[in-house]
Amino acid sequence: MKKSILTLLSFLFISASVFAQNTVMVGGEAMYPSRTIVENAVNSEAHTTLVAAVKAADLVETLSSDGPFTVFAPTNDAFENLPEGTVQTLLKPENKDQLTGVLTYHVVAGKLDAKAIQKAIKKGKGTATFTTVNGARLMATMNGMSNVVLKDENGNTANITTYDVYQSNGVIHVIDAVVLPK
Repeated sequence: MKKSILTLLSFLFISASVFAQNTVMVGGEAMYPSRTIVENAVNSEAHTTLVAAVKAADLVETLSSDGPFTVFAPTNDAFENLPEGTVQTLLKPENKDQLTGVLTYHVVAGKLDAKAIQKAIKKGKGTATFTTVNGARLMATMNGMSNVVLKDENGNTANITTYDVYQSNGVIHVIDAVVLPK
């Protein structure tokens, strides 16, 4: 009996340790590395605006594909900080191409975790330039020892607030502002 209880406790401890190492909490929900970007994002209360925009732009299938993708995911607060009416205008069917351009500006092909981004910044002598899925450039710099700052083509910045949310088809980095292409 003692042995089976110890075995069970060991299993639970190991399971909890593996869960803690492989999942990150975003928007109050666990993000599972075995799920796709879309499967995880729909569960994040902090990303409901982003999810609605991805659906309106018909990007669900793309972001559910094998990838891999690196997604810089703005929070609801980031969208709310855009000028009044911007989100509502972008979500209109007649603005689908513009919405798609904004959303794909937040995606880079490949799986770039924080170490890869920081390495690219170091290699670029302080600035890394990434070509986004929409073809425009997004720059990354360091602010201090570990904070990556993204800079869009308009000079606006966004901080990565949560790094390395691994997905089955890439990685998400949560950002505090929406970056916009020219």
